[in-house]
Amino acid sequence: MYRRSAAAAVLLTAALTLTACSSGGKDSGAEAKAKPPASSPAPDPADTPAEAGQAPAPEAQPSGPVLPDPQLTPKTGSFTPQEKKYLSGRVPEKMDPAAVLQTGQEACQRVARTAKRDKDAATGAVITGEITGAKDAITHLCPEQKPILAAAEKGFPEGPRTSPAAGTYRALTQAADCTWEAKGKDGTPLSSGPEKPVKAGDRITATIPAGTAEFNSSGCYAWIPA
Repeated sequence: MYRRSAAAAVLLTAALTLTACSSGGKDSGAEAKAKPPASSPAPDPADTPAEAGQAPAPEAQPSGPVLPDPQLTPKTGSFTPQEKKYLSGRVPEKMDPAAVLQTGQEACQRVARTAKRDKDAATGAVITGEITGAKDAITHLCPEQKPILAAAEKGFPEGPRTSPAAGTYRALTQAADCTWEAKGKDGTPLSSGPEKPVKAGDRITATIPAGTAEFNSSGCYAWIPA
């Protein structure tokens, strides 16, 4: 995991430098953040946790008492019905609901910004949880991003996965160090890859045979059906 995070950091630094040099205007820094390199798993350096590639965390929910729905009102103005649905059961007592809403809106902005540059990167960021709270944010606050969410819900992050559905999957990275192995119930190898040398930029696919008990991958970021 450390090796993968370090590699992603190097790739992101290079991408930011190249984009900043080729873009003009006061928004060039923001645009640089929005465009990850093709072989990088991270959609936005501000969205990437210290340990990238970890399994997706559950949608954030307060552990203590929350504001009742009738009290979900901003200090000024009003919330839309969809904003209220997003906030329901999510705002801790004594916290401004607008601050919680802003978190969801920022998740939507990150998904949209990343998808504009690379839909695979946006999908992978939702799968891995690198954009925190993306599922609920998309559902209630930015439904125009539901195609990204739908694709993400069919995928899974790298690492061990038990009883995966058989089929052909595509890695959401083009990194040459992506490897995988499928094993049966008795630990017998059923398939592994890459089946041929992979160059940076190549499309990477893996076949999970029927009867696979565990599929384990490394350096692949995330997978979706091919």
